[in-house]
Amino acid sequence: MSANAPITQDVMTIPRKLPDGPINLIGLTRDAMRDALIAHGTPEKQAKMRVGQIWQWIYQWGMRDFAEMTNLSKAYRGQLAEAFVIEIPEVVSKQVSTDGTRKYLVRIAGGHEVEVVYIPEDGRGTLCISSQVGCTLTCSFCHTGTQKLVRNLTAGEIIGQVMMARDDLGEWPEVGAPNVEGRLLSNIVLMGMGEPLYNFENVRDAMKIAMDPEGIQLSRRRITLSTSGVVPEIARTAEEIGCLLAVSFHATTDEVRNGLVPINKRWNIAELLDALRAYPKVSNSERITFEYVMLKDVNDSDEDARRLIELIKGIPAKINLIPFNEWPGAPYTRSSNNRIHAFADIIHEAGYASPIRKPRGEDIMAACGQLKSATERARKSRAQIASEAGL
Repeated sequence: MSANAPITQDVMTIPRKLPDGPINLIGLTRDAMRDALIAHGTPEKQAKMRVGQIWQWIYQWGMRDFAEMTNLSKAYRGQLAEAFVIEIPEVVSKQVSTDGTRKYLVRIAGGHEVEVVYIPEDGRGTLCISSQVGCTLTCSFCHTGTQKLVRNLTAGEIIGQVMMARDDLGEWPEVGAPNVEGRLLSNIVLMGMGEPLYNFENVRDAMKIAMDPEGIQLSRRRITLSTSGVVPEIARTAEEIGCLLAVSFHATTDEVRNGLVPINKRWNIAELLDALRAYPKVSNSERITFEYVMLKDVNDSDEDARRLIELIKGIPAKINLIPFNEWPGAPYTRSSNNRIHAFADIIHEAGYASPIRKPRGEDIMAACGQLKSATERARKSRAQIASEAGL
């Protein structure tokens, strides 16, 4: 295995074996696309203009066929088609919940699969996207965490999930028309499979594409990145992405959090809170969201609520209480509604917003912490994965 493979918490992920043949433009930054165009014959003086034209076709209007890019000459379109492709993850299956939630199983390079969830709400639509195949964090309440980490997703595979959902929702604007407010996919949360900050560069590049004013055009304040607490990368999130931040907190003592969120053994609650207090973007208008899953008799007492208030003192924050979404073999049960509301009341009385998340898509295993693709669950060994990855 290459010594240059990206390092995650305790394991080395398998690097993607780049396919032979045409280069996929999806996921390239503007600079990388410019370099690729020049390398394949575009005159250097024209390259920046050509990137702007192609970028708009791909990311503003959802075009995948070079032949339809009518502000480019026919000869240049043919030249592009020989050297490049425009490909996004393939939809293997789609399930629709009784509440309108959509769960997609999508296939990426190497035959691996990840899950993506679209959650419609009044006045907004949120897409929950994945950043890794599997996860290395092994959070004990999370179904995804029981699936071994296979590899990081590329920037193209991450932004491709957004493009796939826009395809399914039928909301690409007509060519020549601007994006409009009130669209169906209005928000992105990096809360799917994987720890986004263990795949920082690819997540950053994908979100830059999502926020680009000549493309998908999502405001940075409509993107939320959720981390379990990768302390060294937290400040970079503000500086290089600029999105909102959510933290999978889930406990008020190191003893309990060590069991629920094992990354706490590396960066404990005190270290995590120090990083959050120093977060460059934190303000009353851009509060940090503390995600807190409600587990019966584990972390749901009045004492936990009061400790939580003391811990986050001085951090502009809201506490998002998540009723535990059970899955087959789960070692925990959901706190009762009365207990959750009592916990929320203590938080609210201390001056913090404490919304209780309404479980969505439970009937199709699309709720928070339930994502786990069946095919990846069946993987038997790293040797098998290496073989399938072509190593």
